[in-house]
Amino acid sequence: MAPTAARRARRKPRGSRLAGTRARSAEDWWWDRLAPSGSGYHLMQADSMLLVLPSLGPVRTRVHKRATRRSQRPPPPRPSAAAKPRARPGPEPASAPEQEPDAGWGDRIPLEVLVQIFGLLVAADGPMPFLGRAARVCRRWHEAASQPALWHTVTLSPPLAGRTAKSSVKAEKKLLASLEWLMPNRFSQLQRLTLIHWKSQIHSVLKLVSESCPRLTFLKLSDCHNVTADTLVTLAKACCQLHSLDLQHSMVESTAVVSFLEETGPRMRKLWLTYSSQTTAILGALLGSCCPQLQVLEVSTGINRNSTPLQLPVETLQKGCPRLQVLRLLNLMWLPKPSGRGVAPGPGFPSLEELCLAGSTCTFVSNEVLGRLLHGSPNLRLLDLRGCARITPAGLHDLPCQELEQLHLGLYGMSDQLTLAKEGSPLLTQKWSHTLRELDLSGQGFSEKDLEQALAAFSSTPGGLHPALHSLNLRGTRVTPSVISSVISSCPGLLYLNLESCRCLPRGLKRAYRGLEEVQWCLEQLLTSPQLDSLAQASGSPPLNPFPPLDV
Repeated sequence: MAPTAARRARRKPRGSRLAGTRARSAEDWWWDRLAPSGSGYHLMQADSMLLVLPSLGPVRTRVHKRATRRSQRPPPPRPSAAAKPRARPGPEPASAPEQEPDAGWGDRIPLEVLVQIFGLLVAADGPMPFLGRAARVCRRWHEAASQPALWHTVTLSPPLAGRTAKSSVKAEKKLLASLEWLMPNRFSQLQRLTLIHWKSQIHSVLKLVSESCPRLTFLKLSDCHNVTADTLVTLAKACCQLHSLDLQHSMVESTAVVSFLEETGPRMRKLWLTYSSQTTAILGALLGSCCPQLQVLEVSTGINRNSTPLQLPVETLQKGCPRLQVLRLLNLMWLPKPSGRGVAPGPGFPSLEELCLAGSTCTFVSNEVLGRLLHGSPNLRLLDLRGCARITPAGLHDLPCQELEQLHLGLYGMSDQLTLAKEGSPLLTQKWSHTLRELDLSGQGFSEKDLEQALAAFSSTPGGLHPALHSLNLRGTRVTPSVISSVISSCPGLLYLNLESCRCLPRGLKRAYRGLEEVQWCLEQLLTSPQLDSLAQASGSPPLNPFPPLDV
């Protein structure tokens, strides 16, 4: 029995070596089938997956690893002469023939589709730096990124961080050298251009724009200096479609702006200005019917506020810009010239949709001035009177607009220094409860009962439809918990509710709620908190009704 046991012991390692040899051969065969040599791909084995990746080098990484492991293994023991010859494994399958390197999926996408994909990215984040980086990927991407249709909106600004005046000039010249090639080759269909922080080379940049951008429609100059009248006039003549100019926070002579407006004339549509001592001359050109088709006019204060009030003849502006749709006089001390006794009212702004007179300083806007501005504006949609403490609900109720959607009457930082009206808020909501989408009453001094009557208008809309209200700012008012719960229950589309500093609410609810979930959470707290019932009894208000949560 001893010789038989010895023979069995000698056969076991041979069988194990044969199985291991077959396993390695099958593994090699599968690796060669999935990523044949010369195909441009290599295999990478993870914990639970097998990845086929494009090769960065001529040889697969997996092959090197297997060759290293094989070289480190000790050679198997040679079989003895008495042992039977070992059966050789079958021939390995032939590897796939070498193929041409695959150019990748990027080259198989049609150029038109690739341009549309790039257009979506440009619309979201702008052309730079995405198009510059995409052009380096391959020839097809370079061709797609070079399409002038993608370069329709561009912002150009030289780097300023940590630079002195001398180095800033050098940076502007360096960027200008790049623009000398970029503008004629990429900006032929440019429509909107923004230039920021150009001090010394603005003349050369605008000259390039006038030569290479015939389709320009909008130009914004922010913190730009040394803009001359000849440069703007040349630009207006070369860019026949230019109709919008934004000069806020830039140092531009009034003569240059007036010359530009006279050149553009009837095609001018939008104008943004920063109030300074030269603004009067620019407004004088508008009052003289220089731009009869003007639709948007915005005048705001800069960092260095000018304490000189701006005198604006309302009726003359209505005659000079009869098609005005948006008028913004932001944070200005402007004094409308008195109309005088027996003077007929002006033609108004028949197309006006937005009027913003918000300010943080003393304002001279009263009910009489507001009536002169809006007596002929039935299509008004947005009225921003933040800081205008002289406006009363009765004056707003007499306005001819019937479809107002946004009304802002907040008094920020002023309510402690003024004597505010305590009644009249129901006149606002009863007139516009069916159309109001945003209402701001922050800082107003209306009483609890007056606010209750005003906000009750949102609970009884005509036709049984839900109110359109989705933003309500009651910061610093005397609103009560019962009124808040009623408003939330009646307005399922309410997405913003500001209850900061509301003296009739407990501390846990005095905050701003953003989003439908937070607003509904506020309603649940109002309906379930016993502290609110005792607070309502102490204030003389009726207890909260257990309204069921809305299914939205």
